[in-house]
Amino acid sequence: MQIKSAAERDHAAIVRIILPTIRAGETYALDRDLSAADALAYWTNADRRTYVAEQDGAVLGTYYLRANQAGGGAHVANCGFMTDTAAAGRGIARAMGTHALDQARAHGFTAMQFNFVVSTNVRAVRLWESLGFTAVGRLPGAFQHPRLGSVDALVMFRTL
Repeated sequence: MQIKSAAERDHAAIVRIILPTIRAGETYALDRDLSAADALAYWTNADRRTYVAEQDGAVLGTYYLRANQAGGGAHVANCGFMTDTAAAGRGIARAMGTHALDQARAHGFTAMQFNFVVSTNVRAVRLWESLGFTAVGRLPGAFQHPRLGSVDALVMFRTL
């Protein structure tokens, strides 16, 4: 697997990966009806570095890296990750997570924070914990899950 900076030629693959997750509405606090163009603009915004994970020429995952806050919070990284649903369970998210930690260090970040990990996204919570993140806060009922109703969101953090 190769993880590299996303290029314009990767945009169609990024949209193919992120739209089903956005539409499902189970893991991201984004408008489920976001257009493909707006979803791509969100994922590739100028304030972030966007990456893709490729295997055998196919893009199977994508993530972005950015400063979590401006000014006094700019030393803390923030990321978003999505994997092609057909490639789930193949270690792509773990590889991207490890890559993101390395990239964050290389870009001078001293910590990483996930602001809103939906507590029912058990695979993500387990992955981030295995990569050294700790839930430092719980936001009771902060996310409206389309099937489960109000569920908690976690703030997860680790130093680099």
